[in-house]
Amino acid sequence: MRTWLILIVLIATGGMVGAQNPVQWQFSATKVKDKMYEVHITAVITEPWSIYSQATPDGGPVPTTISFSKNPLVVPVGKVKEQGTLKKKFEEVFDVDVLYYKNKVDFVQVVTLRNSVKTNLTGEVEFMACNDQQCLPPKTVTFSIALN
Repeated sequence: MRTWLILIVLIATGGMVGAQNPVQWQFSATKVKDKMYEVHITAVITEPWSIYSQATPDGGPVPTTISFSKNPLVVPVGKVKEQGTLKKKFEEVFDVDVLYYKNKVDFVQVVTLRNSVKTNLTGEVEFMACNDQQCLPPKTVTFSIALN
């Protein structure tokens, strides 16, 4: 009997630990031409969780925010673009239309290098994951992406 109880507690605890990390991040860069790169910051989101667009309105949940550390060798071109299936839903709890992604979203930033040298682009992603029943506290993930 005691063995079953321990097994049930371990299974339940393991499920809760997995549920507390529903977003996995992948970071990469692709050279598109001389001194120009596409930087990909990709969120792989476990069902039934979602994360919010950078364009989520004020008063809503925490939008995904990507910030890059200053690097004199790297010049951003335009803004970070979102590639994925954007969904929109009115959330009574926030009293706004929220913009969110499920399953996967790719945030893409084009950058150019001032010189033909190897360097790293560093920064952080702040995001909040929610499902139909709860939201986890906002989380920040740091990254370093090689540009070579």
